[in-house]
Amino acid sequence: MRSSSRAMGRPKGSAHIFAALGDETRLRLVSRLCNDGPMSITRLTAGSKVTRQAVAKHLHVMKAAGLVRSARSGRESIWQLDQRRIAEARHYLDLISKQWDDALGRLRKLVED
Repeated sequence: MRSSSRAMGRPKGSAHIFAALGDETRLRLVSRLCNDGPMSITRLTAGSKVTRQAVAKHLHVMKAAGLVRSARSGRESIWQLDQRRIAEARHYLDLISKQWDDALGRLRKLVED
C-alpha cells in the first residue's frame, strides 16, 4: 500500500474529523443529530447520563473539527451536522478502502501465481 499524500487524497483537516469522531459520546451525538436533525443541548442530553456541560464540551470539540455548527434560537443554541464534513470523512474512508482492496488484490494475485 502506497503512503504518499497524493495517493490518499488527503482531505483538508481530516485528522481533526477522525480525532473528534474517536470518542464514543461524540459518535452518539453524531448519530442523534443524523437521525433526529438539529436540536438543542437540552434535547441532546434528554434520556442520557451525560450532563449538559459535558455535551457542550463535546459539541465544541466537534465544532472545532467542522463537524457541527450552531445557530441561536431564542435563548438556546440549535446544533446540526455539517454534511460536507461528514461526506469528506466518508470520501477519505472510501479512498483508504479502495487502497486496501487493491493491495489485497495484488496479494491474492501474487499468492495464486
